Amino acid sequence: MRSGLGIFFSTSVRRNNDATGTAAGVIKSYQYLRCMQRYFLEVGYMGNHYSGFQVQDNAATIQQQVEKAFSILQRETIILTGSSRTDSGVHAKQNFFHFDYDNPIHPQILYKLNAILPTDIVLKNIYRVAPDAHCRFNAVARTYQYRIYRSKDPFLQDRAFFFPFKVDTNLLHEAAAIVKDNTNFTSFSKRNTQVKNFNCSIHTSQWHISENEWVYEVSANRFLRGMVRGLTATMLLVARGKIDLQEFKNIISAADCSKANFDVPGFGLCLIKVTYPDDLLLTAL
Repeated sequence: MRSGLGIFFSTSVRRNNDATGTAAGVIKSYQYLRCMQRYFLEVGYMGNHYSGFQVQDNAATIQQQVEKAFSILQRETIILTGSSRTDSGVHAKQNFFHFDYDNPIHPQILYKLNAILPTDIVLKNIYRVAPDAHCRFNAVARTYQYRIYRSKDPFLQDRAFFFPFKVDTNLLHEAAAIVKDNTNFTSFSKRNTQVKNFNCSIHTSQWHISENEWVYEVSANRFLRGMVRGLTATMLLVARGKIDLQEFKNIISAADCSKANFDVPGFGLCLIKVTYPDDLLLTAL
């Protein structure tokens, strides 16, 4: 994980050690760091044209675009830390970065940055927070929605999954209730993930059914890589009669991602909200 704090720390420690050759240089560097102001940056985006949220080599990402815009406006480089990583093509109505910065912030920073950024990325708010606040680890919940539409609609094709097949919506509701009763979601985590455990506390798991749109909404303290798409795709198998509810339960208890289905596109998924303690985001610029 990269952060602006780490960059300023290594730079100032090196400078002070070169000058003094003593531990006093390290102490002065630490004192300098404690004066750094931390900010939370609220962002929304359409993910169709990006390879995900966080920076990657040789790929356009949300983080790369925001860092670039900041460097153009402030004429300095920052490195952002993200709260919730979204995959290629996934959207967000609300996501967050944090960064450390000790120079004056442009008084019209949101207006200026939004003028620089592409039209499919918007910065909504910037908050001054405590030095130890962390946009990932201080989050208490995240809410996702996976959107499906039933009849051809060109206005939904880049933000929802076209699924015209015959299904039993009662089975969707029953499967969603089963999700809420579980905590181990190893079966719904893609391989090559760097997590210590696969436990998630599910707060909400429900389908919203209307005539042409179905939305699966799920909220939890944390999510695993590919988890919402895996749950959605596997529940659709239940609703189509490809597997029954007991088989769905067996897939969950198997703790084996080869048992689940992940075959729904990223553009149907949207991060709706990242929830923080009430006293964290009090000072908006």
